[in-house]
Amino acid sequence: MSVYRHILIAIDFTPTAYQVVQRAKLLLGNETKLTILNVVEYAMPLGFGDDFTPMPNLLVEENMLVEKAKESLSRFVDKQGLAYAEQVVRVGATQREIIRIAEEKNIDLIVLGSHGRHGISLLLGSTANGVLHHASCDVLAVRVKGE
Repeated sequence: MSVYRHILIAIDFTPTAYQVVQRAKLLLGNETKLTILNVVEYAMPLGFGDDFTPMPNLLVEENMLVEKAKESLSRFVDKQGLAYAEQVVRVGATQREIIRIAEEKNIDLIVLGSHGRHGISLLLGSTANGVLHHASCDVLAVRVKGE
């Protein structure tokens, strides 16, 4: 039996995502719920029309990105043998969306990749570091190699 009841795996679609999922699989019990999240980052600053309404071309591009992310996530999950997992795609700032989903779904463990950067990259912050310091649940940062 797993100590964790609901695990959130946050992935991007780089080759290192497979390393993150493999580590998370080791923690799954028979009754562990699993949610796999991909966050589509804002590709460009939002432009606004006259009435502070998002410009239609930006909305179309965002919708296309979300649909592509959903398709990619579905293929990724199938390849990993995790078809039972809930799949979530969100648009926004990755760190914020990971924390938001974790709170909404009562996640008790977040698993995500960390490149283990040092120096100025660490000072500027990373998603894993931000999630670690702001999440209200356990966080497993899997040190990934390559990209």
